[in-house]
Amino acid sequence: MGTNTPFSGFTSFVAVGDSFTEGMSDRTPSGDYRGWADLLALRLAARSPGFRYANLAVRGKLITQIVAEQTAPAAAMRADLVTIVGGLNDVLRPKCDVDEVCARLEEAVTRLAPTCRQLVLMRSPVRRGPVAARVMPRMLRLFDFLDELAGRHGALVVDLFGAEVLGDGRMWADDRLHLNAEGHRRVAEGIWQGLGLPAEEDWREPLPPFVAPAWVARRTSDLRFTREHLVPWIGRRLTGRSSGDGRPPKRPELVPLEP
Repeated sequence: MGTNTPFSGFTSFVAVGDSFTEGMSDRTPSGDYRGWADLLALRLAARSPGFRYANLAVRGKLITQIVAEQTAPAAAMRADLVTIVGGLNDVLRPKCDVDEVCARLEEAVTRLAPTCRQLVLMRSPVRRGPVAARVMPRMLRLFDFLDELAGRHGALVVDLFGAEVLGDGRMWADDRLHLNAEGHRRVAEGIWQGLGLPAEEDWREPLPPFVAPAWVARRTSDLRFTREHLVPWIGRRLTGRSSGDGRPPKRPELVPLEP
């Protein structure tokens, strides 16, 4: 069952969530997404022969979908370590019911905590900017609830939101919604250290001072973002579609992972 004391002898890991946990937008040379959960699993596997890993996350999922589709399979796997991150896709929507999001998160935690040795929740990283400013009150309510929920269920909370460097736009991909490779690498290190494992670096270390690009470069970037990311996103919202519709989990079975 969950515990407030980090447990380092992990032999299995199940990741539950949405695009953040799936690994967008940390692309490998083959074009697949990797992400913090894969990176963390590889590091844990290097310490534990026969280490098993499943990643049930699917991009675009709302918290109700995560609870309905992922928590029962995750609980049945009875892994040592389970992470769940969800709710940000909900709070980005203007008509979000934060109380409902919190209730579904509590349902997930109540189901998962008794089945694992360590359950991990996260205050998710957020790219600082006007979008974040508009939804910040809802996000802070969600994060406060996570702290209270973790205390009741013996879960660990890793505060990624509080790491200022993860709000730096240079840690985010061109879509401005997902971390890039460096962002995911730092998240993996932050969770690693939160689990009580030996630090390899200061994952909160700031980036060098930002030098703003020229006006033309900024406008070109804004136009590309609007054309390639914002317009398709709005189109999916208007038609009730999701980027994860019909997409299976990236690693649905708890099977050995070779380091």
